[in-house]
Amino acid sequence: MSSGSVISPKTTETPAKSLLVDWISGCGESFLSMVQSVGDLALFSAATFAALFKGLPNRKTLLPNFYQVGVLSLPVVAITGTFIGMVLAVQSHFQFAQVGLESRLGAVINMSLVRELGPVLAAIMLAGRVGSAMAAELGTMRVTEQIDALASMGANPIKYLVVPRFLACLILIPTLVVMADFMGVVGGYFYSVMIVGIDKHQYMYHSQAFVGGFDLFIGILKSFFFGSAIALVSCYRGFHSEPGAEGVGRAATAAFVYSFILILALDLFVGMFLDTIYLFWNPGGSKLF
Repeated sequence: MSSGSVISPKTTETPAKSLLVDWISGCGESFLSMVQSVGDLALFSAATFAALFKGLPNRKTLLPNFYQVGVLSLPVVAITGTFIGMVLAVQSHFQFAQVGLESRLGAVINMSLVRELGPVLAAIMLAGRVGSAMAAELGTMRVTEQIDALASMGANPIKYLVVPRFLACLILIPTLVVMADFMGVVGGYFYSVMIVGIDKHQYMYHSQAFVGGFDLFIGILKSFFFGSAIALVSCYRGFHSEPGAEGVGRAATAAFVYSFILILALDLFVGMFLDTIYLFWNPGGSKLF
């Protein structure tokens, strides 16, 4: 060995250090992927609104989507709303009976139903039924290159495929939430009055005294945000589906999971915003209307 050569020391990496490096690298990749997905979703939403403001789609394109989202979802939403009201009645009656306040059961059931549980649980049910179907359908079209064929023929795939689904969710999901609220009120009334035996006059009196039009308005307003989120997330996941049957399945699953998380996040922030406005206009806390 020549005198001018330099011997470099051997670098040994411990398993713990290697695991730490891999964990940090994985966290960084996940964070960058999340940021990229949020940016892509924002651009996709902007393109959807731009296509919407340029003109409404053809009625022949709108009506099948309205039928799929609205009419075919009615039985599921009605059954869901009925059991929501009855479950609320079962749990609330057990607690209120401990303190002798069974007569106020109607106020608790209907307030919880129209403000929170009705819109949220109905939207989650529709995210599973409608959102997953949208993602799977558009994902199949992406895999079979039907979306690329539309673009090659000069048509705007977002205007033709996304805007009708977005309008169907935006318009009909609030209507379905009203149906879920109504069926929940009926279910809660049936269990409380017909099964438990609470006086129906007291039940209706406290319901009317504590539940106002503003409470129903809050639930319906939230459902507009929920419907928009379901449509945008589901269509986005379908448009960016990976190849193959497995990719379509992942797109449908991701559409439901992300819609579920977004519904809960929107429920939190929209609820906080509306409560702030309510207390600003009515510091006393009485019913606005």
